Amino acid sequence: MPHWIINTLITVGAFVAMECVAWLAHKYLMHGLLWFLHHDHHQRDDGDFFEKNDYFFVIFATPGIAFLWLGLNAGFNYLFWIGLGITIYGFTYFLVHDIFIHQRFKALRNSDSVYLKAIRRAHKMHHKHLGKHDGECYGMLWVPLKYFREAQKANAK
Repeated sequence: MPHWIINTLITVGAFVAMECVAWLAHKYLMHGLLWFLHHDHHQRDDGDFFEKNDYFFVIFATPGIAFLWLGLNAGFNYLFWIGLGITIYGFTYFLVHDIFIHQRFKALRNSDSVYLKAIRRAHKMHHKHLGKHDGECYGMLWVPLKYFREAQKANAK
């Protein structure tokens, strides 16, 4: 199999795996041991642009950067392509979560996309829980089908 196909599969695999990692980290770390960094994301009251929750960008970027660096120094081996998948996921997360959903930058406000509406609705349901416990919808790019059905019904009207 050509190297470019293998490298693409590794990158896509790492991207997909990151959604699982993000779900687990969000549910068990951010809503667990690291709640002290995440709580201000659920209970915004200061109006500041930055939140303690933004430290997670640095925390989650570190493995991606490390894999990119290690793989680059080893002649673009598989570690580089894993790091690329992690980094692309991080960029996608930023676009979807911070720009599209939370509108930290006023862009991508309106969309008729069933997929984007479902993601926004699932995240809104996650944020209806202001506390550490009893949350739902911890993922970002894969959400329960019921939100897709809701979005389809809304578009049909």
